[in-house]
Amino acid sequence: QVQLVESGGGLVQAGGSLRLSCAASGRTFTNYAMGWFRQAPGKEREFVAAISWSGRSTYYADSVKGRFTISRDNAKNTVYLQMNRLNHADTAVYYCAASSPVVPSSSPFDYDYWGQGTQVTVSS
Repeated sequence: QVQLVESGGGLVQAGGSLRLSCAASGRTFTNYAMGWFRQAPGKEREFVAAISWSGRSTYYADSVKGRFTISRDNAKNTVYLQMNRLNHADTAVYYCAASSPVVPSSSPFDYDYWGQGTQVTVSS
């Protein structure tokens, strides 16, 4: 089992920045690729970003490319999502997830463990 706990969400004005953190515990962190997903009210959960176990490979949804950066610190068992130039469309609950295939994926079905989520609200 892997336990994931997100933090760092909150209310921010459009154009601002937030950094989300996801702390992992349980099994060996480097056995997992990590991803961030988000879900807005009335919408399906969507892929945001993913990172390989080593951190050398990253992938982004087109909607966040150039604004968001995913990273991980394997010594701290933590994955981060730096979000810049936020806009109202980024308002959602953000979830981190762990995938036992170490190659990162944009499909939520490839992820085995999920955190409880953290709310991000961008005001206009």
